[in-house]
Amino acid sequence: MSSRPRRVEVTLETRIDSIDLGEELARRVAVTAGFDEEEQHKISMAVRESLINAYQHGNQQEVGKNIGLNFFLHPNRLVVEVSDQGKGFRLEEVPDPLAEEGLLRASGRGLFLIRSFMDECAVESQNGCTRLTLVKYLRTPARPAPPEAGPAGEPAREAREWREERGRKR
Repeated sequence: MSSRPRRVEVTLETRIDSIDLGEELARRVAVTAGFDEEEQHKISMAVRESLINAYQHGNQQEVGKNIGLNFFLHPNRLVVEVSDQGKGFRLEEVPDPLAEEGLLRASGRGLFLIRSFMDECAVESQNGCTRLTLVKYLRTPARPAPPEAGPAGEPAREAREWREERGRKR
């Protein structure tokens, strides 16, 4: 059996209807990966929030920019990458929406929801591209939950290696 993940790669236009398309694609990939209905909903909502952020904050609704949406299906997990052409941000600098000063704000909960719904979340910003990498582990009766998700950069490293290999083939 190959250790290489199955993958789906999509380039979305920076348009509001791309968000719904990406969310539905995420749900279908989650079904294919074997996640139950509750986990499918969490994955599709996390991807939706990620796409909203890429559309609104990353690409600033500029139609000429693209949003990348990549899925890597491993036997025990799903890795999702959402990338935009924005200036980037640092995850640790995003205000806590549960802090008193943020409770009444109309927005600012997307990353909180993403981090709540997914097992891992990492941000990488460089060369005019911001990439959000999300991981959801597949829980089966034989494998309830991972004791440790592994090194913090592991899913991002796997995705980066795939991108580098893809670049060599072009």
